[in-house]
Amino acid sequence: MNQNRNYRTAFIFLTALFFLWGFITVLVDSLIPRLKEVFTLTYFQAGMVQFAFFGAFFLLSIPAGYILSRIGYKKGIILGLLVMGAGCLLFYPAASFRVFGIFMLAYFTLAAGITILQVAANPYVTVLGSERTASSRLNLSQAFNSLGTAIAPAIGALFILKDKVMTTAEIDALNEVDKITYFENEAAAVQLPFLGIAAFIGIIALVFVFVNLPKIGNTAASNDYKGVLKNKNLMLGALGIFFYVGAEVALGSYMVNYFMTLGLPEVIRNTPFMRTIAEWVLSGDSSVASDMSVVGVFVTFYWTGAMIGRFIGSFLTRFLNPAKVLIVFASLAVLMVLISGATTGMVAMWTLIAIGLFNSIMFPTIFSLALDGLGDDKPQGSGVLCTMIVGGAVIPPTFGYLTDAFDFKTAFFLVIASYAYIAFYAYRNKNSTATV
Repeated sequence: MNQNRNYRTAFIFLTALFFLWGFITVLVDSLIPRLKEVFTLTYFQAGMVQFAFFGAFFLLSIPAGYILSRIGYKKGIILGLLVMGAGCLLFYPAASFRVFGIFMLAYFTLAAGITILQVAANPYVTVLGSERTASSRLNLSQAFNSLGTAIAPAIGALFILKDKVMTTAEIDALNEVDKITYFENEAAAVQLPFLGIAAFIGIIALVFVFVNLPKIGNTAASNDYKGVLKNKNLMLGALGIFFYVGAEVALGSYMVNYFMTLGLPEVIRNTPFMRTIAEWVLSGDSSVASDMSVVGVFVTFYWTGAMIGRFIGSFLTRFLNPAKVLIVFASLAVLMVLISGATTGMVAMWTLIAIGLFNSIMFPTIFSLALDGLGDDKPQGSGVLCTMIVGGAVIPPTFGYLTDAFDFKTAFFLVIASYAYIAFYAYRNKNSTATV
């Protein structure tokens, strides 16, 4: 009985971690349109923020497994939280001094902590109870991760994007007193949310010092990857993870900017139902809110769709072939991008938001298809797949570069190609017996 209670307590706090890193990962997106204006960045330069964030997954996934094999998973979780907290605290000097390099360092440090948590938390969730219900527990934890990603855009719109961002020319035109006041307000818009998150992380880290976690064997990935790197299906699946994460993050990162180019702030303000949603989230009159915050509210639905789709996809893949479900979802994602690029107004907005729903099952389904048949090499295979989260570091700045050179509609072809590849990979595995 005591063991079950200890497991239940540990599961609750581990699930809080899933929520936390999902929330923070997407909250990063809210800073991108603000940093673009504050530092007068091109879309490509703004995309480099995601390069710093997701590059940590590529560089640190395998080293994190090695570290955990040395210090254990419980200490690894605490280490990951402390590194995350340090990353959040770095946003304070970054905002105060307005130095883009410090922002990039803060992003990388934050992602380093999340990477350690990813490697440490997933094995623990699977052993906190019977093996029969391990998948159910992991799906529940991942659902809370999606809840975090769904809430983050609204929090970002309310706190980070709420004020109008001045251009460099507008700032230069201010007198010295107004300029200092503006910089102080700009810093506070970034500092306060991340200071609050750092404090919460500190509390969670302290709790984990006292939480009784079960002792499990060494599940860290082996350093011998020669065998799995020769597995064609795994490597093609790794490429699928690369494209999925990259496409999802690119859309989430530039959605506010894209909606702005469509002139949607005024469309939203002039549409009663949409205006009501914006004002409810922003707790104020949308006419005085910044354009970025008004459209930023609706990015929430992109990530909410991923959460809803995860439950729908989990149900469908119980009695339908997961690969065939993935083919349908990836194909519908391509269709939504095409419609958004070919239309304007609300149709362009909601079709792009709808892609979140179809993104939902992609990561776990690609993951399971790629690991199918690996047997005892699954830990190494998982390590390879985790490094391919680096797609979130490569595709967003590439998307930004194409937007700078051409326009958003041209850049959408990169996203279309990403989802088309996922559909191809799913078709290639349509006869697989893998389960999600």
